Amino acid sequence: QVQLVESGGGLVQPGGSLRLSCAASVNPFNMYRMSWYRQAPGKEREWVASCDRFGATRYLESVQGRFTISRDNTKKTVDLQMDSLRPDDTGVYFCHAERVTFPLVGPFWGQGTQVTVSF
Repeated sequence: QVQLVESGGGLVQPGGSLRLSCAASVNPFNMYRMSWYRQAPGKEREWVASCDRFGATRYLESVQGRFTISRDNTKKTVDLQMDSLRPDDTGVYFCHAERVTFPLVGPFWGQGTQVTVSF
């Protein structure tokens, strides 16, 4: 059974940092594009960042330069380093795995971890 387990959320003041981590049981991990999404209260879920199986990364414009996504194919983890956090970064952050080679299965979601940016 596929599992994505996020950790590292919490409460942080504006300007602070948090590091989220996602442990994935998908196999083979290096055939999956790994992403982070977030959902703010009362808003739709939005894509934040992706890291493909070759390590190439993409970011939502509003987090570019502040967030860094990285993956470890040996440990089967994907992290999101979040710096210079702002109140509008508040939300539940979800790990997402999408296979990009055949057979196409998923995508898969984690249960989410809460990030709150506030004084």
